Amino acid sequence: MTGPVDERPAQGAPTEGVPAEGAPSGGAQAEGGGQRRSGLRNPDKAVRGLGAGTLALEALVLLLAIQPIRVVGGDLSGAAVAAIVALAVACVVLAGQMKRSWAWPAGTVLQGLLLLAGLLHWSLFVLGVMFALVWAYALHVRRVILG
Repeated sequence: MTGPVDERPAQGAPTEGVPAEGAPSGGAQAEGGGQRRSGLRNPDKAVRGLGAGTLALEALVLLLAIQPIRVVGGDLSGAAVAAIVALAVACVVLAGQMKRSWAWPAGTVLQGLLLLAGLLHWSLFVLGVMFALVWAYALHVRRVILG
């Protein structure tokens, strides 16, 4: 039977990632000695989560917006409802593919498609503008974190 393991370094042993006494602590060091742009443990995963969360929220809002648009906005055609459902499904599928290199540009195209759906109903254009701004902010955060 083993007891608890003491993971502290021995007295005088060098510690990895911890600056020596008197050394400047200018931020977290990345592997390879360079400076990391953020203090996140896994910035790639955090950015993927941001993109997936944004797209999932967009899908939810699109699906929940169908009935209020029909009641308040009037004349929502069957083509507009089909476009909303197709865009929501595309958002969910794309949210699950955020590990792929093509997912971020595809998300940008998706925002453009939502703006084009504004030709079917003006409220879809308003939603497209709002989510295009949210997506632009997510792209900005991605660029700041990943460099």
